[in-house]
Amino acid sequence: MTAKKIAALDSFSPETRAAALNALAAGTFPEPGANFNMHCHSFFSYNADGWSPSRVAYECRARGLCAAALCDFDVLDGLEEFLAAGRLLALRTAVHLETRAYVPELASCDISSPGEPGVTYIMGCGFAREPEADTPQATTLAALRQGAQERNLALIARVNAALPAIAIDYARDVLPLTPKGVATERHIVRAYRVQAEKALADAVARAAFWAPLLACNETDYPALEATLPKLEDRIRNALAKRGGIGYIQPDETTFPLADDFTRWVKACDAIPTIAWLDGTSDGEADADRLLDLMTAKGCAALNIIPDRNWNLKSPDEAATKQAKLAEIVAGCVARDLPVNIGTEMNKGGLPFVDDLAGPVLSRYASVFVQGMQIMVGQSVLARYADAPYLGARAVAEFPDRAQRNAFYAAVGALPALTDQTAARLQDAGPDKAFSLLADAARN
Repeated sequence: MTAKKIAALDSFSPETRAAALNALAAGTFPEPGANFNMHCHSFFSYNADGWSPSRVAYECRARGLCAAALCDFDVLDGLEEFLAAGRLLALRTAVHLETRAYVPELASCDISSPGEPGVTYIMGCGFAREPEADTPQATTLAALRQGAQERNLALIARVNAALPAIAIDYARDVLPLTPKGVATERHIVRAYRVQAEKALADAVARAAFWAPLLACNETDYPALEATLPKLEDRIRNALAKRGGIGYIQPDETTFPLADDFTRWVKACDAIPTIAWLDGTSDGEADADRLLDLMTAKGCAALNIIPDRNWNLKSPDEAATKQAKLAEIVAGCVARDLPVNIGTEMNKGGLPFVDDLAGPVLSRYASVFVQGMQIMVGQSVLARYADAPYLGARAVAEFPDRAQRNAFYAAVGALPALTDQTAARLQDAGPDKAFSLLADAARN
């Protein structure tokens, strides 16, 4: 029965998800530990296991995590669901958004999107609510969604033209894979893989079709098909990534300017955040240059996916990337930039949570813990006290960034909000809620 309720958390029906979570919340959970995951994609963009925001929150709480953050591409569709799940389960939460943007100053360099000069991944962290309808903020959010759809349609048109035998229709084959009509490359790749199975029912015919595209022998193809995540990664590289038959090189018109994105994030009372890859590209090689450039554009935090920066098979690659990790963390500490970490959950084989007690990440555990606490504190203070991290009240009361970090972290370290404590803060109003949270953080 419990397994059925857990599975129901991934229903595309919000009512079904809510009923399942309410039933599961009546169960017992471990005491929250020290681990957290502050970068989790859900099925509102792409989750490798098809997890909803409610499922992400439940799994994090059931496994003893003390905090979690949702981070979907181009949308905030899961915001209210995830924050509500956190209150129900007594899990500290935050909600982020990730996209890609263009940095003119680095137009000749790869940054964090390999093979795409001038293009960087970038985030807004700690959104407290969705923008109100008919506001400039809502218009920009809608434009992010629309831009993603237009890129998807253009990609499908190019692939369909090259591979008519497995041509797909966006509305018929891709959108049903999503709960709210926002697809990613990974959804498109899955649709092509499924269409190939329909069009080429014979396994030998499929091997003959895919082998040249995937640069493998026909005899090796069945082993790929037996492991669908690996197969879909290979198909994605062949169809949608650089050198693939559907790929076109992005330029300054493909994505929003980084300056415009950071202004929008701040206008939404969230924190513009650098999304750092691994420090090995030309755009990231000089950590100080990158941090100074992006903070000048309005970024006030940095995101890291640590596992890909230390957990590597090649000793030489591991040494290089661990050195780069140390360099970027040191640069953030020197600038009092909060560091947000997580594992993404958007690809098979990724760890559920980072091991902060391990031999490498333990060196930075205090930095990462404070970063988590700041993001949770930002979410609570922005939603209930009208005091976002970059807002007028925060800047006036804590002009020193280190002091502001300490305060927001102290609020984020408080016990997780429940529906009852959240209602008290809501009823108190922003000024009183700020006082209540500040007093609790000092005690």
